[in-house]
Amino acid sequence: MIGESEEGENLERLSDILGVEKFVYTHKAIYALKLFISAAKSRLLMMKNMKITLILGTRPQIIKSAPLIRLAELDPEIDLQIVHTGQHYDYEMSKEFFEELNLPDPVVDLNIGSGTHAWQTGKMMIGLEKLLVEEKPNMVVVPGDTNSTIAGALATAKLHMPVAHIESGARSYDMSIPEEINRRLTDHCSTVLFAPTKNCVNNLLKEGIDEKNIHLVGDTMYDSLLQHLPKAMEKKILDELNLEPKDYAVLTMHRPDHVDFPEILKKIIETMMQIRELVIVFPVHPRTMNRLKEAGLQKKISKKSNIRLIKPAKYHEMLMLMKEAKIVFTDSGGIQKEAFWLQTPCATLRDQTEWIETVDLGANALVGVDPKKILLETERILRKKDAKKMSKEKINPFGDGKASQKILRTIKDFCSRV
Repeated sequence: MIGESEEGENLERLSDILGVEKFVYTHKAIYALKLFISAAKSRLLMMKNMKITLILGTRPQIIKSAPLIRLAELDPEIDLQIVHTGQHYDYEMSKEFFEELNLPDPVVDLNIGSGTHAWQTGKMMIGLEKLLVEEKPNMVVVPGDTNSTIAGALATAKLHMPVAHIESGARSYDMSIPEEINRRLTDHCSTVLFAPTKNCVNNLLKEGIDEKNIHLVGDTMYDSLLQHLPKAMEKKILDELNLEPKDYAVLTMHRPDHVDFPEILKKIIETMMQIRELVIVFPVHPRTMNRLKEAGLQKKISKKSNIRLIKPAKYHEMLMLMKEAKIVFTDSGGIQKEAFWLQTPCATLRDQTEWIETVDLGANALVGVDPKKILLETERILRKKDAKKMSKEKINPFGDGKASQKILRTIKDFCSRV
């Protein structure tokens, strides 16, 4: 315990700092100082007790949450709890990203693993409900459109707790895609909706969501890309793969309607084999690799020098690969946006996209799995010598790279009023 003489010295130092006459060292003054210190400590504890639970479970969710996590970690008012559902159960697909992006480990890992949509989502909800009842956060934040997203949103809403959705309002209007179901349901049970673009805001308004709950903030994935691009440019992935800029294309493919149907998978791979002008660099998800083996395509690919199968690329490596590619072929929503920001032409292996902004701006073409469309788009891009320059001139509808700051500010404002 601090003695009166020591407290007197503290008072004297305090008076010097404040530039006022020296305190009269009475018991009342000492008592007042104790009250001041106690109140300050209580205030700090109250500030830190703004408990926010962030639920994620896949690689893209880690990327788009990274800037927000860093800001929250530095904020004295925020007690951030990261919960990982274990949706991406492979080490390379998840934990490695926490380490690469220098993020704190999750407080809880539910280790759900793979399964059917219903089984996986149900198991997540059970685990999350128990956790939320125990922790009683001021707000739950769910990014994206995965099973982890909808599980977190439903579990939170059922407990009558506020839930914030990052990336609200994205719509492909294709209900055969699981992510479309997830994002729609999540939006309609969310308390606060963070929309990345004006188009997303309009989608939400058309669905009858109250305008006062919608916040146009920009895209946190763009925040992340801007923060990590300088480090990505230091990567030697091109040298390691013996690639030259613009002499290759990047292919990513993971959607079940592509990889789980051998005839579709075969059609896409055989179309890529026809693009002899470019090396096709294909970072393969473990699940996709299994499907290639089952369809007998891995051996076929190994005999063709224009397709290069590589292990799943780390975030910085992937940015570098996409930035220097001539074209990106993908079925991923996130990759479409990243290609746009990196000014690399994109051909999306789908008939619809939730990021229609990239199509409207001419940076992305929806080619589906039609060999003719894929080859025609590739030929068009190969003919254009100034594709990068044209892409650079396009406006960016995804914000100013400060979406995470706006999100955190809105969350704090909401929690302070509830």
